[in-house]
Amino acid sequence: MDFEPLLARVQKPGRYTGGEPGSIMKTPGDVLLRYAFCFPDTYEIGMSNLAMKILYGLANTREDCWCERCFAPWTDMEALMREAGTPLWALESGDPLREFDVLGFTLQYEMSYTNVLNMLDLAGIPLRGTDRPGLAPLVIAGGPCACNPEPLAPFVDLFVLGEGEEVNNELFDLLAECKRESKSKNEFLRAASQIEGIYVPSFPSKAKKRVIRDLDACYFPENFVVPLLEVVHDRTVTELFRGCIRGCRFCQAGFLNRPVREKSPEAVDKQCRALCDATGYEEVSLCSLSTGDYTRLPALLDAMLDWAVPQKINVALPSLRIDDFPPEMMEKLAQVRRSGLTFAPEAGTQRLRDVINKNITEEQILATARNAFSGGWTSVKLYFMIGLPTETDEDVLGIAALAQKVVDEFYRNPDRPKGKGVQVSVSAASFVPKPFTPFQWEAMDSREEIRRKQALLRSAVRSKKIKLTCHDCETSLLEGVFARGGRRLADVIELAWRRGARFDGWDDQFQPSLWAECFAARGIDPSEYLRARTNDEMLPWEHLDYGVTKAFLWRERERAYAARTTPNCREGCAGCGVSGCTSSP
Repeated sequence: MDFEPLLARVQKPGRYTGGEPGSIMKTPGDVLLRYAFCFPDTYEIGMSNLAMKILYGLANTREDCWCERCFAPWTDMEALMREAGTPLWALESGDPLREFDVLGFTLQYEMSYTNVLNMLDLAGIPLRGTDRPGLAPLVIAGGPCACNPEPLAPFVDLFVLGEGEEVNNELFDLLAECKRESKSKNEFLRAASQIEGIYVPSFPSKAKKRVIRDLDACYFPENFVVPLLEVVHDRTVTELFRGCIRGCRFCQAGFLNRPVREKSPEAVDKQCRALCDATGYEEVSLCSLSTGDYTRLPALLDAMLDWAVPQKINVALPSLRIDDFPPEMMEKLAQVRRSGLTFAPEAGTQRLRDVINKNITEEQILATARNAFSGGWTSVKLYFMIGLPTETDEDVLGIAALAQKVVDEFYRNPDRPKGKGVQVSVSAASFVPKPFTPFQWEAMDSREEIRRKQALLRSAVRSKKIKLTCHDCETSLLEGVFARGGRRLADVIELAWRRGARFDGWDDQFQPSLWAECFAARGIDPSEYLRARTNDEMLPWEHLDYGVTKAFLWRERERAYAARTTPNCREGCAGCGVSGCTSSP
């Protein structure tokens, strides 16, 4: 397909050309299944996603399948494509998406929903599943937002719930069989609905998430596609473990990904070294929901630093907890390039940290800052939320007070780096109640209340050493609607897309007034989805089983309102209901 004339007229042509080192090429005539892995955001964001790297490599290990990549074209490219009548293409072959058997969308963020529709339309593929009667192209979706698939259900033929490494292969086996035997789409979907980890909206029934039990035995790529332009996380990455022991009551990922399953240090070290050798990256990130909870982290760091230090490769530890960053770990990391440290106290007062079950104290926060400054760090990022259940103005002001205490800790520390100042970056996001958390029944603050609290926080920050960033409340409110909404929202999403909604997660593209008009046009009050719910109300996602029981989530909600913490899973099983949990009796 001739899309090359368009490249000279867009801002970043490297987003659309393909041909990167590590990309996998096959011959279309040699494969039975053609699979387009579609990321509904820009190339720079999608190429930073680990799930895409894993599933891209896995699908291409199959001799009967060729997996290619496709990303949402930015607005400049979209305009040119529509003007020229050029359909959306896959990067590896340059072939139009409408020639593929499967289009697989990863749903990492609710604000990407209009991009899903836009990519289908740019590909010349009907938006609604009922308007796609044939077996191909099949539209599937997975990722975190699949835990409440209903707002996108009319557009997607099936959803993958949970982890995809095993279920994707079973799904492709079935599709290959149905394609060889010329079976209908309905026959395929009915059979697919019987696979654990598959939810088919047209055959509604209970569906259970899929869990990988042995991460050491699970597929992990030995090479990554290396982008030709700078991406958000331009480094290699591997997982330490999946799941989380902590039980922070606001954290959807912590509950969706239970139980905790660790990789061995030997597997992690081998994967990191192989990827650095294959890609040439000079930084490797050890990925998890809470890196410090990896039980064999000291042994792993010892092994990795043996080869990382001589090769001047930085080892990054994102998602650190304040109570799991001892001085000896800082000493190890100081052997490689020192970058900023990021921690998430989430709340400014101890009472509210107990409500959300954060299980860290102010003294632990300040002691960690003290140790970091003694170890040579001068930059700290702190993540908080505004609008948490039971929050008061005192809690909001506590965010500024805690940040100031971290600044003061730097200047009173005799071992701090001499001749340097400190920078404490404070990020304050708006709390969004999410499915499968103890706060899934909670109301979300109104825009007026969020803005009032943001202004209160800004007024309390008086040091130039503190850089405060508050998230846009309009985006957060729409995210809350999509997170907790049902199938009626599909009509709103389609209307908003038809009226020009794109890249709603981007501040310069988001159009809140357009969305307000579309809700009104469809007779839907978005505040209905943001109100508090009762325990006896049926929630749109209750037909899906992610392991954690509703009774456990409600008990945790009650403990939150009593400001009672629940110990982490290694200290004692709280009875969440997840099978295979290492702390279960």
